[in-house]
Formats: sequence, C-alpha cells, structure tokens
Amino acid sequence: MITWPLVAEQFFNESIVVDVLRTGIQVGNEEWLSYIWKPKLTVTREKVEAAVKWLMAGNGGDEVEEMRRRGKEVSEKAKKAVDHGGSSNTDAIALINELKSRRHRVRANKL
Repeated sequence: MITWPLVAEQFFNESIVVDVLRTGIQVGNEEWLSYIWKPKLTVTREKVEAAVKWLMAGNGGDEVEEMRRRGKEVSEKAKKAVDHGGSSNTDAIALINELKSRRHRVRANKL
C-alpha cells in the first residue's frame, strides 16, 4: 500500500500501515493540511511514480514480497474477525445487546 495522508487521523492510519503492520510505504507527505487552508503540493508526481515502481516492478525485492505476505496475513485475520463468531462480530453483537438493555432500563425507569 502506498500511503499519502493529508488530514486528521490519516497520519495515524499511515503509521499503522507503515510502522506497525509494515505493509506499505510513504510517498513523503509529512505536513498536516486543513480543509480550510489552501493546499500545498507536498507530494510530487515523481515520488508517487517511484513508490509505484518500487512496489509493482519488484524494485523492492524481498522487502516487497514480505509486505505482500504480511498484507495477506492481516487480510485473513480481518476476515476471521468479522465472520460469524469472530471477535469484531461478537463485540458488535454485545454492543447492540448492551444498548438494547439500556433502552429497556430507561423506559422502565420512566414508568
């Protein structure tokens, strides 16, 4: 994955992809921008082209292959988490049930 954050949490997402999961590379944008400020050109065509070539043309060699392997591993874990009985699925159902029970308690207290 090639990362190009601009605002808000995108820099945190980039850090997760590049530094934690090690499944991507940066194209060089390090300056947070705002929707209300005039945007600055911080990433050039050359930076994007170099990143694409590094990943797609195999210029990264073993490092790119390792990124792809880790990416597939993370993908498999994410799919298991959202499947029936997976951790995300179970947590979402628990949250829904907790909210339902709170709604019923609020209604009962008003009566």
